[in-house]
Amino acid sequence: MSSILLRLLLVFYFLPACDPSPAPPSTPDTIASVPLPVGPAPYALHEPGETIEARFPTPAGFERPPMESTSFGHFLRRLPLKPHGAVVKTYQGGTKPNFGIYEAVVDLEIGTRDLHQCADAVMRLRADYLWQAKRYDEIHFNFTNGFRVDYSKWRTGHRMVVKGNKTYWTLKAAPSDSYESYWKYLELIFAYAGTASLTKELVPVAPEDLAIGDVFIQGGSPGHAVIVVDLCENPKTGATQFLLAQSYMPAQDLQVLSNPNRSDGLPWYTLPKAGKLDTPEWTFELGDLKRFP
Repeated sequence: MSSILLRLLLVFYFLPACDPSPAPPSTPDTIASVPLPVGPAPYALHEPGETIEARFPTPAGFERPPMESTSFGHFLRRLPLKPHGAVVKTYQGGTKPNFGIYEAVVDLEIGTRDLHQCADAVMRLRADYLWQAKRYDEIHFNFTNGFRVDYSKWRTGHRMVVKGNKTYWTLKAAPSDSYESYWKYLELIFAYAGTASLTKELVPVAPEDLAIGDVFIQGGSPGHAVIVVDLCENPKTGATQFLLAQSYMPAQDLQVLSNPNRSDGLPWYTLPKAGKLDTPEWTFELGDLKRFP
């Protein structure tokens, strides 16, 4: 075989093993373009959500436990919210600057008097729940002097007379189930009740039994109260997280609180194993956890 023929055969033999346009050697740019593993998306509010349940997704790994549609917890989860970015308004129409205090504003009227403050907001939520369910006989609160004021009595047209420490009923109006009459009852409660009286009406709760509708409260002048308006659980670990809401001074909109204890910015709270619970405008002891009986 001639040397020329041998060379031609070798060329044709190696052609299938050759890339006519070999890839360039790896460079830092081509390495950086390789897709990297994607972790869980950062937590974000569902801004269009019109209720607490719709606005606030649960943290990763957590789920909302089901609630009976007639329960206080279900009522609180469905509280209406003002549009995302709304600011808290006071009874005079002023605004409360949001310096990391709240995540959302509850869309409920507060009246035009300096009455709808912290304990008042808690009592109105409980009363609103019962009033909407027409459970009128269960609506009652105590004045600071201990006098019990039943809405069922108010509905019949009786009104309170307060003279110093002397308090009594007198028939002064026609019976009414109207919302306007109900709101006047609430404003009476707001005027003569507060954290000092409400803390005596509530019953203590062990931290491990925390539920929606429970209240962290310190009675006094001043005192403060915040209410648990939602709760979620991790089905694998049994851990719980919760959302808090408050009103404050002067009388103002109810607001869903931010959580100053978290570096990730989530508004969901966890109970410390010991010590104190810090909220944006108040610090509570774990023993301050109570519940409507």
